Formats: sequence, C-alpha cells, structure tokens
Amino acid sequence: MDIKIIEKTTFAVIGKVGVGLSKEGFRWIPPLWNDANSHFHEISKLAKVDHLGNIVGIWGAMSDVDEKFERWNESGKYLAGCEVYNEAVAPNGWVKWIIPSYKYLVSSCTQETYEEVFNYMVSGFIPDHKYSIVGAVHEFYNPKVTNGELNLYFPIEKLKSEDK
Repeated sequence: MDIKIIEKTTFAVIGKVGVGLSKEGFRWIPPLWNDANSHFHEISKLAKVDHLGNIVGIWGAMSDVDEKFERWNESGKYLAGCEVYNEAVAPNGWVKWIIPSYKYLVSSCTQETYEEVFNYMVSGFIPDHKYSIVGAVHEFYNPKVTNGELNLYFPIEKLKSEDK
C-alpha cells in the first residue's frame, strides 16, 4: 500500500452538506453527491483550477457536528463538493467550509477497498508508526483520475496557518 505524507495549507470547499449517524453514512452521503453533481453548474465558475484550467479537486470533506473539523463520533457532517478559491462565496443552497492546514497521511483506495484501507490505516499503520489522527478524515477525488480511485487524507498534525 502506497502511503504518502503531505502538507496541505488551508483550503476551501463549496458543496452540499449533510449530517447523520456515522454507521449510516452509506444512506445519507450518496444523496449529497447526487445533489452536488446535478447542480454543479451553479458553482463551476468558482472551482479552483490549475494552470491548464483543470479543476484541482473534488472533496468529500468531513467534520464533527460542531464543524470544528474533529473526528466523527456517533454522528458527523459531510460536505460533498469542489475545492474553490478561499475568497469564493457559496451561492444559496450551498455551504462553504474553510479546512485548516494539516500534515496528512494519504492513502489510495476505491469504493470497494475503502473500508479495508480505512480500517488498516486507523487500526494498523497509524498506531504502528506512532502517529495519531488529530482531526476529521477527508476524501479527495482527483478529477483527472477516472479509474474510480480516491485518496483518504488522515490528518496527523495541525499546522499553523497564515490564512485566517
């Protein structure tokens, strides 16, 4: 399994937000994606792009119910959305989160291997390497990758940020 360590500064995501029981995410998260995807045209001009004009990222961002970006407990919040410029304003019906700067362990998976990879990281790799998860885990979908692969971002250190 390929695991990378990366630092990501504060970034913004605009998307469709929902809250629900952690163990029932499979029920309440897919409708958020359906809503976000079917209305993407409403935020497409806000999407952060690279030098070639490609969208830099689609995120399944997570937070505790108080939106402090802590890990989920029995319940959690999920934002199905697109990375945008930090100064972007969310249109009506959309929510914007500013995700703090962290150092992350990043591991790839697919929907089929998601649970296996997630459990291995949380119960194996992270404790075995003396890391601790210090915030909510996020899903990153690279728009240029079409094989169904996504990356799980496990925050292991909160970084000081100049972005306030």
